[in-house]
Amino acid sequence: MPWIQLKIDSDKTHAEKLADLLSELGAAAVTLEDRADQPIFEPPPGATPLWQDVCVVGLFAAEADPRAIITQLERQSGLALVWQASPLEDKDWERAWMDNYHPIQFGPRLWICPSWSAPPDPSAINLMLDPGLAFGTGTHPTTALCMQWLDAHPPQDLEVIDFGCGSGILAIAALLLGAKHCVGVDIDPQALYASRMNAEKNAVADRLTLCLPPQAPRAPADLLIANILANPLIELASHFGTLVRPGGHLVLSGILREQAEQVSRAYQPHFEMQAPVIKEDWVRLEGRRKYDNVDANASR
Repeated sequence: MPWIQLKIDSDKTHAEKLADLLSELGAAAVTLEDRADQPIFEPPPGATPLWQDVCVVGLFAAEADPRAIITQLERQSGLALVWQASPLEDKDWERAWMDNYHPIQFGPRLWICPSWSAPPDPSAINLMLDPGLAFGTGTHPTTALCMQWLDAHPPQDLEVIDFGCGSGILAIAALLLGAKHCVGVDIDPQALYASRMNAEKNAVADRLTLCLPPQAPRAPADLLIANILANPLIELASHFGTLVRPGGHLVLSGILREQAEQVSRAYQPHFEMQAPVIKEDWVRLEGRRKYDNVDANASR
């Protein structure tokens, strides 16, 4: 059946309340959209950030009266609303949603494939991952930068830490590329659950240990990957220095171009840092753990 799409201008203060009211007024679906092309940097797992300027979109049956809905909405919210209504053709929304997700290639042999799509190259390393209960599906530039590094540097027989594992995408990719074992660490139990489900789907759960930071193993790894945010990365620099063995590798992302120098500087006492690799204003930093004793005394 046809629908009416009701779009209401809002902001981060009022958007969720308006969304709740639209649902109470009979909306079949409610979504929040960016109204000012404002990027949201990758949040900690479990966080639900909003843009400053938000468009609240409600989907109603064709016979609904948009003016009556807005009148009720203004009365209950106490706001004077700017809005527009337009007809929307009926379609298979589940099919349309699935069509937005296609296999993604990272380097010569590493792919992410949704379960409903046949891998383009069955002989490649195909990581099966569906959008949904996950905090990353490979589409964000920071994830892509890390995946490309893994494809170019397969961690064959290495011990790996994925710090801030989210959906487990980087840990699973490392294991599929030959890692001996991986520890996935995250502050959100829901992220650990998502990682576990995705690891089971890819038949690598037996080589993956998942834990909250307080329970994380202290033994140093050969490779540590952290795709989080610049400020936490800076705060964790000394700790990461203890989690990577001398000669081991560090891969960091979730960093904007203008933050790269500051993050790199924080790691230079412990790692030989390389020049940043940039993708769409996001940066990947990589380093090699030093063999000297610069950090040994600091960690005592």
